[in-house]
Amino acid sequence: MTKGFVISMAIASAALAGSAVAETIAPDAVEIVDMEVAASLTGQPGDPIAGRKTFADRGKGNCLACHLNEDLKEQLFHGEVGPPVDGAADRWTASQLRAIVVNSKDVFGGQTIMPGFYTLNVGINVAEEYQGKTILTAQEVEDVVAYLMTLSQ
Repeated sequence: MTKGFVISMAIASAALAGSAVAETIAPDAVEIVDMEVAASLTGQPGDPIAGRKTFADRGKGNCLACHLNEDLKEQLFHGEVGPPVDGAADRWTASQLRAIVVNSKDVFGGQTIMPGFYTLNVGINVAEEYQGKTILTAQEVEDVVAYLMTLSQ
């Protein structure tokens, strides 16, 4: 092994070790500042393929219930309540999209019916089985954001 290869492997190992110990930001610790959540919730990059699946999953985010998405045209029943997500990466930064997915009501001053997907502030009369839980995990939020960042026109 060459000295350069050993150094490269040491750097890669340190990077992996550092990312493995990255802590997930708890939903009640997420700060939305100027309509953005700047840092990853997990310290890990999002997976756009997993994010596409979550976006289309009617049992998870159920994003298609409100948003038209040409990329998922094979799915039926796209909603028209929310804005189309086509070109989302052209209109929003990843930090802005993260904030919107985390809690759109904080971003838009309550002027939306979109639920907060990574917040514990979900209103009143929450069924007991869902109290203290988020709709999506922190990594699912990162995955959805990574997917939305692939939607440019």
